Amino acid sequence: MSNKMVDVLLHVDEESSHDDREAFRDRLMEIDGVMAADFRDDHAHLVMVEYDPALVKSASFLSAAKDHGWHAELVGL
Repeated sequence: MSNKMVDVLLHVDEESSHDDREAFRDRLMEIDGVMAADFRDDHAHLVMVEYDPALVKSASFLSAAKDHGWHAELVGL
């Protein structure tokens, strides 16, 4: 793992329950190179992902959302 960690904000289009967001967060955490993923209930459409770009590309997060049945976009920081 490199020393360079970056953050990306993922905007999820669908409405979701707290439990569904937690399940998606857990799925993101299973991706090699992801160090943190965090939803906040007061911003339920947004998830912040901290990851190592040497190990995983941000497009993987969009694929994970699609696999979860969601539509999502990356928001640059």
